[in-house]
This record gives sequence, C-alpha cells and structure tokens, in this order.
Amino acid sequence: FVVAPEHPLAEELAAASGLEDELTLFRQEAAGLSDIDRASTERPKKGLFLGKHATNPVNGESIPIWVADYVLMEYGTGAIMAVPAHDQRDLDFARAYGLPVRVVIQPGEAHSLDADSLTIAYDGDGVMVNSDGFDGTPTGESVQGVTDWLAEEGRGRAAKNFRIRDWLISRQRYWGTPIPILYCETCGEVPVPEEDLPVVLPDIVDYTPSGESSPLAKVDEWVNVECPKCGGAARRETDTMDTFVDSSWYFNRYLDPHNDELPFDPEIANAWMPIDQYSGGITHAVMHLIYARFFQKVLVDMGMAKHGEPYPALLNQGMVTMGGKAMSKTRGNIVEPAEAFDRYGSDALRLYMLFSGPPEQDFDWPSEGVTSIGRVTAPWLQRVWRLCEEVHALDDVDDSEIGAPDIALRKAIHRTIKVVTRDYQSFSFNTAISRLQELVNDVYRLRSKGVGHPTVLRELAEALLKMLAPMAPFITEEQWHRMGHEGSIHVALWPVFDAGLAAEDEVTMVVQVNGKVRDTIAVPSEVTEDRMVELALASPNVQSFLGERPPAKVIARPPKIVSLVAARN
Repeated sequence: FVVAPEHPLAEELAAASGLEDELTLFRQEAAGLSDIDRASTERPKKGLFLGKHATNPVNGESIPIWVADYVLMEYGTGAIMAVPAHDQRDLDFARAYGLPVRVVIQPGEAHSLDADSLTIAYDGDGVMVNSDGFDGTPTGESVQGVTDWLAEEGRGRAAKNFRIRDWLISRQRYWGTPIPILYCETCGEVPVPEEDLPVVLPDIVDYTPSGESSPLAKVDEWVNVECPKCGGAARRETDTMDTFVDSSWYFNRYLDPHNDELPFDPEIANAWMPIDQYSGGITHAVMHLIYARFFQKVLVDMGMAKHGEPYPALLNQGMVTMGGKAMSKTRGNIVEPAEAFDRYGSDALRLYMLFSGPPEQDFDWPSEGVTSIGRVTAPWLQRVWRLCEEVHALDDVDDSEIGAPDIALRKAIHRTIKVVTRDYQSFSFNTAISRLQELVNDVYRLRSKGVGHPTVLRELAEALLKMLAPMAPFITEEQWHRMGHEGSIHVALWPVFDAGLAAEDEVTMVVQVNGKVRDTIAVPSEVTEDRMVELALASPNVQSFLGERPPAKVIARPPKIVSLVAARN
C-alpha cells in the first residue's frame, strides 16, 4: 500500500513510528521534482517504509504501508494499492525495495508470466489468477465483477478520476495561436474586440527568440495598436498559446476544414465523431490526451458536440530505447536506420521491430545492431519471396483432384487468416508475424514431401501477401504484381476465412488449481463444459492438488480453460 509524500496519513504513521525526520527529508526531496518527473516510468523510484501495515479488506492479508515519490496527491486519493506485476512504476518500486510481486493476470496459455523473473509489467488483457473467486474470469468481466462485489460488501465503490493539472499555456514562440489580449497603460488588460478576431500572426523572416522575449515582440507594426477602450496606445500580447491548445480540438476542425463562419459545424462533427482509434506516445497520456478530453467536454457543454469522449479506443505505443534509456542526441545513443535500410531494406527493419514484442511496450535496440535483422526477419522475407517465385512457375491450370495433404494445407491457410485477422484487430503484430512464419514453415515442410496443388498454393500465396502487406508493404506489392494483379495490394480486399476450414479439430485445455496451471489436456474443439470438468477432475496432476475433497468452486470456459478452487481443510 503506497501513499503520496504529501498525504496526511504519511505524517500520522511516521509520527507513530518515530520517522518524522525521515519523512520531512523525503518530502523535501520529492518537492524538488515536477509531477511529470515523479510519474515518469524512466526515473528510479524512491520510497520510505512507514513502519505500519494495513489489512487487505478482500483477503485479510497484512500489507506494508510505504510512502513513495511516484504517487501523486492529485491522482485519486493520493493512496494506491500497488500491483507490481501489472504497473511498471509499481514493479520498479517493488524491485528496488525487495517487495513481493504477485501475478494476478495471465495473458493466456501461449505466454505465462513468472513473478520472479518479471522485468516489464504486463498491463494487457487476460485471465484472472490468484484472485480467489475471480480466478479464470477474463479481465474485462472481472474488473466490473470486483467493483460490484466491493460495493455489495460495503468495502469500496467506483469513482471517475480526471488527472488534469494546472496548465500554463503561454509560450515564447512564433508558431502558436496568438493570445487576444492588449495592454493599455490607462485601461490595463483589454481583450481584443470580438469583431477583430481571430488575431492573425504577421509574416516575419526571423522566428528565433531573442532570449529575452518572444519573436513577435520584434514586430513593432504588429505589436503597437490602438486601445479599443480608450483610443490610447496599447501593445499586443506577444506570447502565443501552447500548441496543445490547437491539438486539443483539431479532430473536429479536420471534419470541416473550410468553414469560415464557425470552428466547425456541430452537425458534421457529430456525424463523424468520436474517433475510431487513436494511437500516440505514452508521453501524451497526462498532457495532450487529458487536455483534449477537457476541451471536448467543454464543447459538449456549449452544445457544439454530443460525444464527450473523443478517443474511445486508445493505443499508446512504446518507445525505441537503447540500454534501457530513451534515445537522445544529448546521451549520444541515437541509431540511424540508414544502415539497416541499405543492407536489408525497410520491410525487414519494420518487421524486426514489430516482431520484438507488443506495440505498447518499449523496444530496446540490441547491442549488436542491424546484424540482428539479418538473423531474424531478412532471411524469412527471402523465404517468402522464394515461395512466391515458386508459385509463379507453376501451371495456372491443374484439373487434378485436391488430395488430403492439400486439404490440410487449406485448413492451415484459413486458420491463419482467422487468427491473424484477430491479431491485427488487437494490435498484436508480433503474434501475427509468428503465425505467418508458422504457415510458411508448414508450406516448406509439405513442399519437401511433394505436396502442393497449384490451386491451393496460389490461394496460399495471395492470402499470405495480403496478410503481410501492412507490415511489409514493398516486397508484398512487388510480388502481388508479379502474380499478375493490376491494382495495388494495399487496396485489395482482406482475405476472408472459411469457418468450416478454420475450425480447430483439437485444442489444448488448460486446467488451473487456485490460479496456477496444473495440467494441459488435448480436447475436441466442440467439447462440452461437463466433459471439460470431467477430464480436469480425472487428471492425476490435478487430483494431487485438490486432495480427497471436491473443489469448492469450478469455472469452465469452453473449450480452453477450467479453473478450480481447492476446498479448504
């Protein structure tokens, strides 16, 4: 349990533990940091154990109470229940002070998180584990389920939290929205009359600041004006607004860019808004995105918009780092992509980066540099090229019957289309590449055995190129035309899978006991819930953890997971 240095509870507990001096010093150090620095995932976290413990109201466990500089008083109540396995700042703090890390979300059977070796917190969706009665439930359901349960038990309630902070919008720059204020010696600050709005920036040659004032301060003919109130001499405000002011509502203007009467027509904007998918860097999370939401809600209050949330779907992509640090000219750790382009091409570089992990995680550039591309993605793209060339050389017409091996290959094609489509929809580009690699490997293995009907291979090549095109646009475009197509592959229809061919004959069922995987069992894809439970309870591995008594709780989610809670003695 972690509280902000400014939290009253920190002072109370420090006094009870005789740690007043330590807390005072800690507060002084934290006060020297900005909120952005304190909340940063890059800066080492500092904390102080307050010598007291709290009781977890859900499971009765005793948990230590710490004060930490990365917890902000302005966020929520200024006190958090840390989840180190699923929040990077909590994880960094736990590792720094030797605190326990408990995984409560597993991403799925393909990837299993190990609390002891975890270095990057997992903050994606998955299945709940180590969560008592919520084990085995998808995170989307469990968040609401836990919230409802806490409310019913009188132990907590849901609340909205807006992390908006004071925002100094003036900048000493030329580029920016002029601030429509005049300064008159007689009248003081006077707003520019509405009929004179908008204030237009003057055309100037030198945009550089002087070091003492804004570039606009040097344009006397623009700065010196008549006071609209008294007619005396006045001067324009020469600072401009932060560009975040413009980027907080630009999406509405994009929908009606030529409107000379209004910022935008509400009817047009409402027809298109909200934005289907927003992608941006994590650095925007506590600045631009909050300001944009604030602006949009003001527009709703003004009757100019009906959608209060501009970005219902958001993806924060990670950064490319080197040695665990953000690249910068100051640190001298900038990597120029030119060498990778020259040796392997941009497709190989792009695939390599997408294959490195989920897009929301940072990607640390390897110490061996571009040679990694030559080992990982460049050879695979060469295999794709050779496969397509082989398909070109086949006869277009083959009336022979499609045999069982080729039917199996068609099933593999359609299963791949199904899962890769899903991967794209969830931005799981790394797993999409992995599945395409598996498909190509399957084809080469079958070709070595003489399998490969021309009709099936052409279907394969076209589907493969379409699925690969968004990630490797150049090689796929060239091969698409070499296959005889006229238009661009990037405007071709996405491949559609045949549900019958894509159906799995057999799947792997995972059996958990008290949130931990205890067995995996191969089952038919159409297995019933009762049969799943029957097979799980019959497993010797599972029985050894359940003991003689029947499980206290059974959750089955066909066809892939059975979660059991052992009865307590």
